[in-house]
Amino acid sequence: MTHAPHPFTRRNALVAAALCALSGLSWAAYPDKPIKIMVPWAAGGATDQIARMLAQPLSQAMGVPVVVDNKGGAGGVIGTQTFVKEKADGYVLLLATSSTNAAAPHLYSKLGFDPAADFSPVVALCEIPNVIVVPAKSPWNSLKDIVSAAKQAPGKFTYGSAGIGGSQHLAGAQFKTAANIDIQHVPYKGSGPAAQDLIAGHLDLMIDTGSLGSIRGGLLKPIAVASSKRLTALPQVPTFNEAGTPMLASAWYGVMLPAHAPAEVVERLNTELNKILKNPDIRQRLTDMGAEVMGGTSTEFAKFTLSEIKRYEGIVKDSGAPKE
Repeated sequence: MTHAPHPFTRRNALVAAALCALSGLSWAAYPDKPIKIMVPWAAGGATDQIARMLAQPLSQAMGVPVVVDNKGGAGGVIGTQTFVKEKADGYVLLLATSSTNAAAPHLYSKLGFDPAADFSPVVALCEIPNVIVVPAKSPWNSLKDIVSAAKQAPGKFTYGSAGIGGSQHLAGAQFKTAANIDIQHVPYKGSGPAAQDLIAGHLDLMIDTGSLGSIRGGLLKPIAVASSKRLTALPQVPTFNEAGTPMLASAWYGVMLPAHAPAEVVERLNTELNKILKNPDIRQRLTDMGAEVMGGTSTEFAKFTLSEIKRYEGIVKDSGAPKE
């Protein structure tokens, strides 16, 4: 005689099967659709360049398409405000910067996001020192030329930026203070459009992080780098200190997810992105941008961002940039 399975045995088997299925879903199914990298700046700037540099190798590593979505405006704030409302499931990544995730809290009274609580840090990518650049046809060939001209005509000359609170804006404000000059800030929706106007001669200078391509193409002329030592990519260009106006300014870039992202998703992305950062071709392309590769754990990046939020409080205060 055949006996029916004991109800508890059957129920236990069903529970076990369900648990196995759920376990498989949590680990094996991600990702099963395209991933988007949100860039809160217009196309063409350093942030956009880095995102597009990562998209193809990340797509190969994850087995799904990876697309870049530019959403510029307000110094990266508009795109970041949109990002924090996304699901924290690993399908929308933010190419975060020191501008949006460290400086902005000290520049906007109504930011629309918490720079610490609204994000799950994944990995620090790189850091790029700012370089002061002028149009190729500019009569200026040194930092002393710029400072002298600005002192002779206060308020006449302009510098562009990717928006209020961006690294270019703060670097320009630092430069004004360090050199004791008056130059006018002109904010754009990204460093790409600002650089285009600079090349066209509609601006007098920028203190940028993504100009090496235009420098190599003969469109822009580098004057000085805001780092403690000369850049490997621009060995002939002096530091601000060497040029007589001591100043340090750089921007960092990293990948973040919205708050409360699953730990296994953060770990998977961290692992794959660290592998990409170790790829010789990617490292060389970042070095060619003037970048110093970072990498590391998500925990290290989280600690770094908290320390940067605190550090930028002093930078913004010293820059004299008004809070909006």
